[in-house]
Amino acid sequence: MKLVTFTGTLPDARIGALAGNDDTIVDLASGYEALKSASNPAFGDMQALIESGPRTLDDARRVAETVMRDGISEAQLDLGSVSLLAPVPRPLQMRDCLAFEKHFVQARQARYRKLAAAAPDPDAAWHEFEESGVMSVPEIWYQQPLYYKQNRLSVVGPEAEVVWPRYSKLMDFELELGMFIGKTGRNIPRERAAEHIFGYTIFNDFSARDAQAKEMAGQLGPAKGKDFDTGNVLGPWLVTADEIEDPYDLTMIARVNGEEWSRGKSGEMHHRFEDMIAHISADETLHAGEFIGSGTVGNGCGLELGRFLSDGDVVELEIEGLGTLRNRVRVQS
Repeated sequence: MKLVTFTGTLPDARIGALAGNDDTIVDLASGYEALKSASNPAFGDMQALIESGPRTLDDARRVAETVMRDGISEAQLDLGSVSLLAPVPRPLQMRDCLAFEKHFVQARQARYRKLAAAAPDPDAAWHEFEESGVMSVPEIWYQQPLYYKQNRLSVVGPEAEVVWPRYSKLMDFELELGMFIGKTGRNIPRERAAEHIFGYTIFNDFSARDAQAKEMAGQLGPAKGKDFDTGNVLGPWLVTADEIEDPYDLTMIARVNGEEWSRGKSGEMHHRFEDMIAHISADETLHAGEFIGSGTVGNGCGLELGRFLSDGDVVELEIEGLGTLRNRVRVQS
């Protein structure tokens, strides 16, 4: 299923399943009430649905199918008549990994290219960086997934306006595959890790590159390079794991103002979500509803391409089977 969190004629956020040609939303709570003459708290929000487990997810599937088959109009809404929020508006926790080698290599090169350009002798400085090996990927990266924790309270969804932080002059997008945990566990073996995946979504990890570069020089962070209101964008929907035949064979495309900037494949991940789950859950409980990002696909950000965003730019991130996540960037007046 493709699951959404939305607001419409009712003021409170509700959850639903896409139906028809992905142009109709079945309101799961309304549909259940129409069919059972009772309420189901598991259909109150996406976190409750995730926590309720596979049986409730099967119930949601049956509700959506029955509402469409029987034409129960009070539980159907036109997709264009609602506003979509992030599928999980307040994830329990957010972690972002760095799983794509191409991105890591090219982003490091871009950083040192800028440092070299600021030196009295740029060519000599670049040669020194090359000779010293500082641009090489650290061996630890190949040995285990690396990640940082994000501000789960700054999440927004599709079509939300992303507000450019006042302290930054270099705004960037990042095209990532996102995953939500569906089954709580601790010390999860890699071979069982896929059982803990609820579903997938698109993640745009907006970044204030100039702020990030300054703080990363201190060997800690990122902090304000990532942490600003509206900086974490998820959506447009959450696609359950059973609907994605192979999450490591998805085309990933980034467009700005309709122009394609980059194209990559999820299969280029060096560390896969199973590796991340096994590593993160070592003596630490991973809870249903937690989010893990893949990190940026190679060429999936402006930093790697030598291009950055401008006021009013519209960023569209598309991942095969997961839809298109669209947002406009605005400079604060």
